[in-house]
Amino acid sequence: MAGAGGPVRERFAQVWSLGRVGDRLYAGTKPAALLSSDDGGATWSAVESLTDHPSAPEWNPGAAGLVLHTIVADPADPDKLWLGISSAGVFASKDGGAEWERRNDLADPDEVAEPGHPAGPRDGQTGHCVHNIVRAPGDNDLLYQQNHYGVWRSDDGGLTWHDITPGLPSTFGFPIRVHPRDGQTIWTIPLNGDTEGRFPPDAAAAVWRSRDGGRSWTAQRTGLPQQSCFFTVLRQGMAGDALDPAGVYFGTNTGSVFASSDEGDSWVEIARHLPTILSVEVLQVP
Repeated sequence: MAGAGGPVRERFAQVWSLGRVGDRLYAGTKPAALLSSDDGGATWSAVESLTDHPSAPEWNPGAAGLVLHTIVADPADPDKLWLGISSAGVFASKDGGAEWERRNDLADPDEVAEPGHPAGPRDGQTGHCVHNIVRAPGDNDLLYQQNHYGVWRSDDGGLTWHDITPGLPSTFGFPIRVHPRDGQTIWTIPLNGDTEGRFPPDAAAAVWRSRDGGRSWTAQRTGLPQQSCFFTVLRQGMAGDALDPAGVYFGTNTGSVFASSDEGDSWVEIARHLPTILSVEVLQVP
């Protein structure tokens, strides 16, 4: 990375995420650190307030290592930021990164469907291996996360989290997507867990959609492989556009890209035989 020399560069091996907030560019790295640039990426500096967070000695690497993989901002207020770190959880700042608050608390510990999983919630907190975070559109603090153990919703900017996994076929998955205009509509792709293999349950692909903020779920299968389907969709492997109806897209580790132009009701494979797809982005031309 240009401009990230000396002590800063020695702190990380890979860049996993990028995010633009106003005129500032952020990068998340492995091992988990946050970098910022105010000159379009020509030079970078470490956000020491996160590096020196009191909880940092407790952060544990997941299977892919200790990774800052998600950077979320409030477009109306660039001082409001959320980060996802595996395995440390969700961190939020209200002052542009000067200070960070760790936000993993359960709204109701009794909501946990299957307590006791090593990556699951305990001690009044969600599991710290958060896989992805998305923020609902509009001026609100509605957030969703796909965790190593379950899907969660926060109505208060991450201060507390509700378990919205019931209705899904598994607790494990990587990507999550929110509708560009309707914060109650979300999509996720459940996978089997660590021991069964990280592929769709019953080896039949489905994108699961909720229209009510995760209170109920429906499997969207039309056009997706329903037999001998063993692909994985990684955390940045799902994206969407802002059309009406909204388009949704995902890529697989087996090199296929699937697209839906009707908000998940039906799917078409638009590319195949590509290398493993780590990330999908959408460029919408006016």
